[in-house]
Amino acid sequence: MSQTKLSVNINKFATLRNARGGNNPNLIQIAKDCEAFGAQGITVHPRPDERHIRYQDVIELKEVVKTELNIEGYPSTDFIELIHKVKPEQVTLVPDPPDALTSNAGWDTIKFHDYLSEIITELKQSTQRVSIFLNPQPELVSFAKSCGADRIELYTEFYAVNYPNNPELAIKQYLETAIEAQKVGIGLNAGHDLDLNNLNYMAKHLPGLLEVSIGHALVCDALYLGLQNTIQMYLAKLRVE
Repeated sequence: MSQTKLSVNINKFATLRNARGGNNPNLIQIAKDCEAFGAQGITVHPRPDERHIRYQDVIELKEVVKTELNIEGYPSTDFIELIHKVKPEQVTLVPDPPDALTSNAGWDTIKFHDYLSEIITELKQSTQRVSIFLNPQPELVSFAKSCGADRIELYTEFYAVNYPNNPELAIKQYLETAIEAQKVGIGLNAGHDLDLNNLNYMAKHLPGLLEVSIGHALVCDALYLGLQNTIQMYLAKLRVE
């Protein structure tokens, strides 16, 4: 039995906290509880306007996260400075502009190859692993590898949207990209719109899937099912015979 790791994105908990000010829910306690309930990582995506995760949150989380802290973001000057200060286990680079509502595309690793190479060289002074957010396009994988990235994170919105109608079509490009990742020797993560309905099929069909990052759907499920139960249910979906 293989087990893809579950990293819980806690951005939405921060959104709820910020809606009323104060410190309820307590983000630090949320991260501790997620780990206690079985999560194998904590993901955050601080944005320049700090509308959910704040930079100070990231600094405080580093002191309490015992599994793996994964910091996502666009490599602005402020973001790079934060990485050097926090030194997380993993950094995931996304090409979002500052005003993006959520991540909605991966990097063009051909067009931005030199830029990403410089950024990754800099970031590796302060992190063990750099992952590049990528659309499911096999031709981009070797360029991600030659940029110096350790992993790619597949942007899975297309899969999630198409899964209910045609799972085989939905997974096709992702499978091709995963095979290419194995071929060139780069690790594989995935994230965006994964949930209890579509997660197990992806875990079964993507060879070498190391980690998924899930936030919005997991938080929504927790409202009905409870956080501990929800995390256990997601972990069960990731168990593949």
